Amino acid sequence: MSQPPSPGPPDPDRPASPWEQPTAGPEPPSSRGYDPQQPPGQGPPQDQPQWGQQPQGDQPQWGQQPQGDQPQWGQQPQGDQPQWGQQQPYHMYGPPRRPATNVLAVLSLVFAFVFAPAGIVLGHLAQRQLRTSGEAGGQLATWGLILSYIFTALGLLACCGWVALVAIGGNDGGTY
Repeated sequence: MSQPPSPGPPDPDRPASPWEQPTAGPEPPSSRGYDPQQPPGQGPPQDQPQWGQQPQGDQPQWGQQPQGDQPQWGQQPQGDQPQWGQQQPYHMYGPPRRPATNVLAVLSLVFAFVFAPAGIVLGHLAQRQLRTSGEAGGQLATWGLILSYIFTALGLLACCGWVALVAIGGNDGGTY
């Protein structure tokens, strides 16, 4: 079983690992800034820190807390402002209530499938009540009216077709 290498002075014969931090030496070319406006040989721009130097100014480095009053990711904000996803307290009357659904609007939709002419009447009555009462159910009344009119028209077409078939079939002149 082999032992891991012990930390000690670097071995000059061993090649440097790409994950190790350089201890000393020339500045890597990737840290030099490129400015096409600057003539060659003038050096990197002055607003970027050089390799191994600490930046000047108020910009935080990785792992440091920024200065200021803005909360960062994972921190709780100060104050009484609720953040996204938090429940807001309901103080006196509980959660806000939705308006009640108009009963005639519901019946209009039901009667569209049971007896369509009654659904038409109930739908129009529901829409009249909804204009003044502030109740919910406007879409129910509208769909009840649409379906009631469609089913009434289909029923009338079926009745007219049946009457036409009886009239045509009855003109044979023959009796049974």
